[in-house]
Amino acid sequence: MNQKNTAKTVFLTSSPDASYQEEGKWVTGPFTSRNRFLEQFQKACPKHPQVLMITATPDDPAKNQEMSEYFTKVFAASRIETKALRMLERSTAGCLAEWLSMSDVVILGGGHVPTQNHFFHELGLREKLQNFSGVIMGISAGSMNCAEVVYAQPELAGEASDPGYRRFLEGLGLTRLQILPHYQMVKDYTLDGLRLIEEITCPDSVGREFYALEDGSYVMCADGHEILYGNAYRIADGELAVICRDGDMLELRNPHFV
Repeated sequence: MNQKNTAKTVFLTSSPDASYQEEGKWVTGPFTSRNRFLEQFQKACPKHPQVLMITATPDDPAKNQEMSEYFTKVFAASRIETKALRMLERSTAGCLAEWLSMSDVVILGGGHVPTQNHFFHELGLREKLQNFSGVIMGISAGSMNCAEVVYAQPELAGEASDPGYRRFLEGLGLTRLQILPHYQMVKDYTLDGLRLIEEITCPDSVGREFYALEDGSYVMCADGHEILYGNAYRIADGELAVICRDGDMLELRNPHFV
């Protein structure tokens, strides 16, 4: 029988796997070994974990099935033999309490931050995770929604120019860190005629601080410590600065830890 961890270990990732394209087609790889991610994830998990995936697209069964199959391959490629891998979406939402009690690992999937945030509130996930002991892995939007206060960086056309779009939401309260994923991809994006980082995110950071991660970088929260690994940037009071590089680590000081 698997023995559960006695406390939470939370991984806040941008993208945790090492999949790649070959002749225009995606090849599924293992969890990335960059910055010791696979090593640390394996160390935090029991040998044969039961995994619960919670989607960011609760009303898209086809996409959720694809994601479930994808991560089944990622775990296999990582030589982690899962005892079970379950997908929580709209149709299975009533199973949350039972499945959570059986799980060693909870994966919060990527997608549209406000959509996932709304689904988490419907589930009462913040309260239900308080007594969960094990590993939580946030991926992209899932990492963003782990925050006490989530910065829902505008993403879709019209969100940046919509005065009614809510950029700050109540999150799961697993950390006070406000994560921005895929920095290497989005640093030159424009949205609604505005440069995403310089004209949207930097102004929103006045009086706040955001942590932008590249894929392969992550924060590990455990035992009252939050440690950043890999390429990362701090955006605060309108300024962006490099704070960590691949192969390096940086312990982030309180008051980030909830």
